[in-house]
Amino acid sequence: MRLARRAGLPDQVQIQEFQIQEFQIQEFQIQELWSVRRKEKRAKPEGDEMAKPEGDEKAAGRTRLYINGPDGLDGPDGNDVPDCRLAEGVALELGPERFHYLRHVLRLPLGAVVAVFNARDGEWRAEIESFSKVSCRLRVGQRLRGPVLSGCDLWLLFAPLKRVALEYMVEKATELGVARLLPIVTKHTDMARINLPRLNAIATAAAEQCERLSVPEIAVPESLTRTLAQWPTSCGPTKARPLLVCAESGVVQPIAAAVAALPSGPVAILIGPEGGLAISELDELVRLPLVVTVGLGPLVLRAETAALAAVACWQALRGDWSVGGITDVRPPFRAGAPIL
Repeated sequence: MRLARRAGLPDQVQIQEFQIQEFQIQEFQIQELWSVRRKEKRAKPEGDEMAKPEGDEKAAGRTRLYINGPDGLDGPDGNDVPDCRLAEGVALELGPERFHYLRHVLRLPLGAVVAVFNARDGEWRAEIESFSKVSCRLRVGQRLRGPVLSGCDLWLLFAPLKRVALEYMVEKATELGVARLLPIVTKHTDMARINLPRLNAIATAAAEQCERLSVPEIAVPESLTRTLAQWPTSCGPTKARPLLVCAESGVVQPIAAAVAALPSGPVAILIGPEGGLAISELDELVRLPLVVTVGLGPLVLRAETAALAAVACWQALRGDWSVGGITDVRPPFRAGAPIL
């Protein structure tokens, strides 16, 4: 479009008029473009906008969902799918929370591929088959990994901490392979109550992220005395479980030496509260035959740091990090095979 020059007007006025006309032309062109796009969108068949995955298909393929079975075998019940075992061809009906996560948080379309898993059935490929207003359906495909037994049966006993530190410890303990988390109430415990549903959700999210197949059980808080009274011993129906007590004072062994001297099998680690275990509690512990007091070096560690350091020592010397020897024990797809 050519701008007309009006005779008899000063140059400055004409320049301003030219600028106004240019702005009007640009605005008209933008409106025309939006009009064309709206017409194209209305002309598309219903559902066509979801025909292809939005964004990175590989990112969608890495999405993992923990699906607990109806028997409660694998930890918390918040992700139960009634009357369902993971198998090829099975349809999974997911509730509002999973629907919101897939549809609105990840913005996955119909046909997007995810992985579903639990400790009993292993890990399976699944495809989003349909969305409703508050739920979605997945169709299970081929198996990616069968059930895998962990190299260690490790429990972590801890005094409840403040919210941020506690949630951090639960998340990282899950990533480090802890099988069961047991909150205990001691004389110096500041936080006797915990939010179990939130901690279960954190543990589930951590398991989905770190590619483990199970979610650790988080027990209801109990007193230290009651926990010790129910402790698995060789005299009971369950296998004896040695208890490594991380002690700030008294006679201790270096944790590496203590771990190396223990027989293979189940084990537990106990971390005291921020103020440490009381002398009377330490005396009660050392009288038990399965208790071994250990030290974590010359520095005083925060409770959550001590817990994760002790778990890492066990994993490196006797747990999942050592069972393979020189063999790579990571999932097969980490060696180059695609997961989905």
